Amino acid sequence: MTISSFWPCFICLLCSVLLSHGVEASHHLYRNLQADQSTFDNNQPYRTSYHFQPPKNWINDPNGPMIYKGIYHLFYQYNPIGVVWGNIVWAHSTSTDLVNWIPHEHAIYPSHPADINGCWSGSTTILPGDKPAILYTGIDPQNQQVQNLAVPKNLSDPYLREWVKSPKNPLMAPTPMNEINASSFRDPTTAWMGPDGRWRLIIGSKRNQRGLAILYRSKDFIKWTKAQHPLHSAKNTGMWECPDFFPVSTDTPIGVETSVMGPNIKHVLKSSLDNTKHEYYTIGTYNLVKDRYTPDKGSVDSDAGLRYDYGKFYASKTFFDSSKNRRILWGWINESSSVADDVKKGWSGIQAIPRTIWLDKSGKQLLQWPIFEIEQLRTKRVDSPTKVLKGGSMVEISGVTAAQADVEVSFGIKAFEKAEMLDPSWTNPQMICSQKSASVKGGLGPFGFLVLASKGLQEYTAVFFRIFKGQGKYVVLMCSDQSRSSLNNDNDKTTYGAFVDVDPTKEELSLKTLIDHSIVESFGGMGKACITARVYPTLAIHDETHLYVFNNGTESIKISRLSAWSMKKAQIN
Repeated sequence: MTISSFWPCFICLLCSVLLSHGVEASHHLYRNLQADQSTFDNNQPYRTSYHFQPPKNWINDPNGPMIYKGIYHLFYQYNPIGVVWGNIVWAHSTSTDLVNWIPHEHAIYPSHPADINGCWSGSTTILPGDKPAILYTGIDPQNQQVQNLAVPKNLSDPYLREWVKSPKNPLMAPTPMNEINASSFRDPTTAWMGPDGRWRLIIGSKRNQRGLAILYRSKDFIKWTKAQHPLHSAKNTGMWECPDFFPVSTDTPIGVETSVMGPNIKHVLKSSLDNTKHEYYTIGTYNLVKDRYTPDKGSVDSDAGLRYDYGKFYASKTFFDSSKNRRILWGWINESSSVADDVKKGWSGIQAIPRTIWLDKSGKQLLQWPIFEIEQLRTKRVDSPTKVLKGGSMVEISGVTAAQADVEVSFGIKAFEKAEMLDPSWTNPQMICSQKSASVKGGLGPFGFLVLASKGLQEYTAVFFRIFKGQGKYVVLMCSDQSRSSLNNDNDKTTYGAFVDVDPTKEELSLKTLIDHSIVESFGGMGKACITARVYPTLAIHDETHLYVFNNGTESIKISRLSAWSMKKAQIN
């Protein structure tokens, strides 16, 4: 069947919602909580004001983001009747600016033998003729993971409010012949077209503990054939969830469409590791002839390698924004609160602020920055004059709504003699940050922000830098310390950390933090390291929230630039 004849062959509309009882590997199923127990209160202190979330209930992975006829679409995993994982459908919202969102009816939900036990994650591909197509993982009556296709019922509807499923579903399924693990075969990527005119995509899987990006090819987007070899694999990484594979330009930060190849193109392969709940990515070379991906030398193939975000950030998905020639990254941020507290809140999970993503000029890592559209929410700007922040001091940033703010600072360092020595065995930045928290005085650092802080500092979240003297260079550590974020000890208060690839002797250290009630989303080194945290203070809420810039090192630090804004509330769902 050709693509041109594919659309009119769908004659059956989606009908009643059939609830899923499958259990995805990443989530625990709380059967006693599979009912709407929400006590939704729009004034509750932890609900966000400009991060994407529905009015109530559970959400997780962002699915199939795209732009169609000038309108952005976000689909996401959603439980319509409860605040824990289960009963998953593809919820759907649209936007003209990636900031304000309107909801629509669920796009995909269990209604067919190939997805009767669940409609899990997947991606959107824009086919020739500007025709979107969704490939997603369904759970069949045998609880096998299979791959399905859905397309819009009406292409003239810019909101794409109705989707219909292929009568050929499932298009890809595990069989004894293809040696695929039926419980580890999910999350198809956006497809790309090779020079031979055939579509390709990858699906996450594993064989024992070897993570796999299983490759499929198709001429018509309906009949798919498994390749003999995976696009890539890595031992001891476990199940690869939500893989993503896309090109980046080596010459410009401008994004490129997913099928672009060429001499000035590198490729990125990202995997979400079910074993650790961390994501990692590598940058490498895609061999078009062999259909194999090879990470560059030094690109580490495990969660000890590069990550988009070193905090709460998982199941991410990128798409090419053809209207502005950029690649945009979405990521799910789950809760750090207890299930009991989630039930009280009536909701669980949000999406991170969409980020523009591009290749650093070094070619060794990606850079990320919040989309510029979010700046339309800025108001009440406060600028601080250049000043020296002496060791052991802090200054309150007043004049902004500290619970709902955007703050940026640049630090300059002149004297490095008092930098602490970096033990060669200190290779895990999160461990260093845990041991050397914001309250542990150093030489150069800790210095940065105290956010969501109570007046007496009984509660605060610290986002900061430390500078160490390494072997022949200075090493910059970025930390997000949640150890004192809340007096509620039922919360996960894990401290996060990342090394930032900057030379503090040649450039200033920049830090940007988006604060949104229970979110602390931070970008260090102009997007070279990102850390997102979920925190739930009991004292530092609403108007009782404070924001400080601090230096708890012995050496003075220069604040060369500091700007802060209150953030207006976005219109979301």
